[in-house]
Amino acid sequence: MDGQCSISEANQTSDSIRRGFNITAHVRTLCVDVTKRLPEMAHIDMTRVAVAFCQARKRVSHGMYASLTPMRFERGSLYTARHGRGYTCQRLYDTQGREFLYILSIYLPRFMDCPFKEKLVTIFHELWHINPEFDGDIRRHGGRCHVHSHSQKEYDTHMEQMVDDWLWRSPPEYLYNFLRLRFDELYRRHGPVYGNKIPNPKLIPVDTEIS
Repeated sequence: MDGQCSISEANQTSDSIRRGFNITAHVRTLCVDVTKRLPEMAHIDMTRVAVAFCQARKRVSHGMYASLTPMRFERGSLYTARHGRGYTCQRLYDTQGREFLYILSIYLPRFMDCPFKEKLVTIFHELWHINPEFDGDIRRHGGRCHVHSHSQKEYDTHMEQMVDDWLWRSPPEYLYNFLRLRFDELYRRHGPVYGNKIPNPKLIPVDTEIS
């Protein structure tokens, strides 16, 4: 169907049979705990956030570790205008027909090769981009730097403080112990690393002009 696609999460039965490590399922479980344990993240409904992985082209320390893709435009709109032409975004659903409003993606193996706390900060960093209104748009800060506020350093410090707060609340260690491993260590311990892969959503032209 034009403008729509769906993904299926690996279910518990197939997970228990398949040898390996479902990285996106483990990241999702961690994120669910974060949203329940931290009041600042309570606006996030992880049933509406798809979790996926992308394969980094080069195994280098620099580059993107994770990303958050909003499935709506400013103020949660389904439509936007570029050069006077209207566009909407391809929509994503789970197997129950529930629509995802965001896609959280991690880049492997680069993400797993980061230090332990940096991995947690990276996940928190992306979750914090989710609009407090949870309308499919990103959190927008005042001024020109609306994504990370006026100071990237202050933004990162805030994420580190939230990670410390979450760890202080004593989440079960099984939720995050996998983040203590580098990618090769994870592979040696559990076997092949797998999970959901989601193509980048496409912009779809619409007939109506939007000013």
